[in-house]
Amino acid sequence: MTNMNERTDFDSWKFSLIRRLYDLGLQEQDIRNLYRFIDWVMILPKALENQLWEEFKQFEQERTMRYVTTGECIGYERGKQEGEQVIILKLLKRRVGELSPELKERIQCLSSNQLETLGEALLDFTSMEDLLNWLQSHQVT
Repeated sequence: MTNMNERTDFDSWKFSLIRRLYDLGLQEQDIRNLYRFIDWVMILPKALENQLWEEFKQFEQERTMRYVTTGECIGYERGKQEGEQVIILKLLKRRVGELSPELKERIQCLSSNQLETLGEALLDFTSMEDLLNWLQSHQVT
């Protein structure tokens, strides 16, 4: 019978084999198939198998997390704000009618917080005058 340290080394070796499959860039299905084979050949005690599974789950999470650069964050925020602008403009058109290019430009200059506030307020708008009053009261020139 082997002692616990040998089993831990065996467990580490099994994890290293599985990890190497990912490092080789194999397809997910191929990795699963090879993992089944490795699991069949290298049987571990239940406690060590559970430990291996926890390490493997953490390893997969780390592999799927990707670093988001500052530029990507800025791009995401800009895209989000542009999407909000498009939605608000469509809702306003439907609620109060066609907007002049000047009004569209004023709305496109709003911050995300202002767009959100306008989005809530426009639900109560019944005329173009309501929009103009809102823009004036929020000092949007």
